[in-house]
Amino acid sequence: MQPRRGGNQNQGDRGQRRSEFEQKVLDIRRTARVVAGGRRFSFRATVIVGDRNGRVGLGMGKGTSVAEAVEKGAFQAKKEVFAFPLNEARTVAHAVEAKFAAARVVLKPAREGRGIIAGGPVRVIADLGGIRNLTAKVLGR
Repeated sequence: MQPRRGGNQNQGDRGQRRSEFEQKVLDIRRTARVVAGGRRFSFRATVIVGDRNGRVGLGMGKGTSVAEAVEKGAFQAKKEVFAFPLNEARTVAHAVEAKFAAARVVLKPAREGRGIIAGGPVRVIADLGGIRNLTAKVLGR
């Protein structure tokens, strides 16, 4: 008897395309609205995408399930990608300080081999952006 021929030769891929970006979920929130029959829950996901080579994007997605919210957030993040220059030490060129509402973020370059010294979302964003040496602080919130 001869072996079967045809069919899907590329079964390991399962029809999904490999993206050029890696993605990570920064935050998931459950929200509720009250209707006549009770509470209706929905989810909001904040997703960061990056290629570890100076390009990152941030998106937010909402849906009736966590998976749907993450998928929409990743799609939005890929549309919002922006690039920034990386020097040979894979750090920021100079100290940067930004303020939004009550929060302040301070980014400082670090010497080679120091690593990413940052907390919370700044660490994830720097990692997916390709920064290897950085000192950061988030003040307020």
